[in-house]
Amino acid sequence: MIRVLIVDDQLLVRRGLSLILSPDPSFEVVGEAEDGAQAIALAHELRPDVVVMDIRMPVLDGVAATRELAAALPESRVLALSTFDMDEYLVGALRAGAYGFLPKDSSPEELSAAIRTVHAGEAAVAPRLLTRLISTYVRAPHGTRPNPTGLGELTPREVEVWRLMATGLDNTEIARVLDLSLSTVKNYITSIFDKLSVRDRAQAVIVAYESGLVTARVAAEGDEQTG
Repeated sequence: MIRVLIVDDQLLVRRGLSLILSPDPSFEVVGEAEDGAQAIALAHELRPDVVVMDIRMPVLDGVAATRELAAALPESRVLALSTFDMDEYLVGALRAGAYGFLPKDSSPEELSAAIRTVHAGEAAVAPRLLTRLISTYVRAPHGTRPNPTGLGELTPREVEVWRLMATGLDNTEIARVLDLSLSTVKNYITSIFDKLSVRDRAQAVIVAYESGLVTARVAAEGDEQTG
């Protein structure tokens, strides 16, 4: 059973999410919080497996609450919620340690699947949507030159895998483009995460844009080529 804490400043949203999850025997809604401060307190008390966290809230927003939970209770993994899938606060949440995000107009099936994915320690966001979000809000500082080999001492092949990942390709597409097996791609990605000192795909893509390795224009061209 996956223990879930629901955090949203709107009572109607909290109850709605709870009603969606409660009939499923694989979920247990252990609590509800109306802001980030309450979420942190309840997470320490209840130790949920997954925290479904609204991003824009009073008192303490979801980004700050996610950052604190990721540091203090990493076993309580955060799934960020937003009214819009293009929300700059979501990038902040991913930087802070959220395992993924979900628009509030997602279906009950999508919510359940995302919670299960986060509980498994994987990123709950489609690679192309992740890239579109990050490319919209993350830019390299002015004057920055791409220097991926200085970031974790990546090999040339790892840099290429990282570049393709950051342009929105999933593992299967990367394997096809580079003529590699899927297991080899997964091994490269694990090594990339380790060398960049990032936890997941989202954080690796953010670093790619911050370093200047990938730009929004390059990502758009890559999407056209694989679409």
